[in-house]
Amino acid sequence: METLEVIRTLPPSAKLLLRVLKENKISRFEELMEETMLSKRTLLYAIRALKQMDLIETQICMSDARRRFYCVKLR
Repeated sequence: METLEVIRTLPPSAKLLLRVLKENKISRFEELMEETMLSKRTLLYAIRALKQMDLIETQICMSDARRRFYCVKLR
């Protein structure tokens, strides 16, 4: 499947999250919640959907391993 076809099959929350991540390049979960105004549960669902489609990746903060950063995967 091509990337555009994959994106069309995503739920609206995942499409919104992908757009925000493309604009910001890299963001923390709290920043994503604030910018998208999605609930925590919906945002987690969107992140899971994008990870399953291999469109985003998670990076761990070196100074605080509890924090995660999310970014769009480069192809």
